[in-house]
Amino acid sequence: MTRMTRRSRGLVIAGALALCAVCAPAWAQRAAPPATAVGLKIGFVNYALLMQQSPQAKVVQQTLRKEFAGKQKELTDEQQALKTQEAKLQRDGATMSADQRTAEAQKLTEGQRDLSQKVTDYQDDFNARQNQELSKLQKVLVEQVQRYAQAQRFDLVLADGVIWANPTIDITKPVLAALQASGASSSGAARSGSSKSKSRK
Repeated sequence: MTRMTRRSRGLVIAGALALCAVCAPAWAQRAAPPATAVGLKIGFVNYALLMQQSPQAKVVQQTLRKEFAGKQKELTDEQQALKTQEAKLQRDGATMSADQRTAEAQKLTEGQRDLSQKVTDYQDDFNARQNQELSKLQKVLVEQVQRYAQAQRFDLVLADGVIWANPTIDITKPVLAALQASGASSSGAARSGSSKSKSRK
């Protein structure tokens, strides 16, 4: 009786295992995620490289450099004047009276404090203008990437946050070429408009 019971149990377990083996493929097929990524055309663009090498980015750099060149020179000249004043105080301080040394030292301290505030204001103004120009530049770059991706029928283009990308899906060069062509045509149109304006005068 006991022997038959063990045998029956063995048959039940074996049958259960066989049933699992038969059902497993069907279950795995139902549980597997749909293969929606198969056949996608994926690209990668080095956004930082576009920000550095595109002609539009270089225009932004030149614009900011010209806009703040005067103020930067003014601060540099003032800094140099304070250095000269400090060197003179150190050189001639021994021959000055106590009142003269105190007055010159106070004047130097006030000048340094004033320059420090001017530098802070300059940096704030520069950062604000830089953020404005970079925001415009970012819009131009994103639009160019989108145009290229749509024209080449990409399903997905990745940029920031990518740890590694196969060079075969890197579309940075053709996008950069399109930006360069766009920058060249824009500058050419600007020169043409400027020459026409001069000829009318």
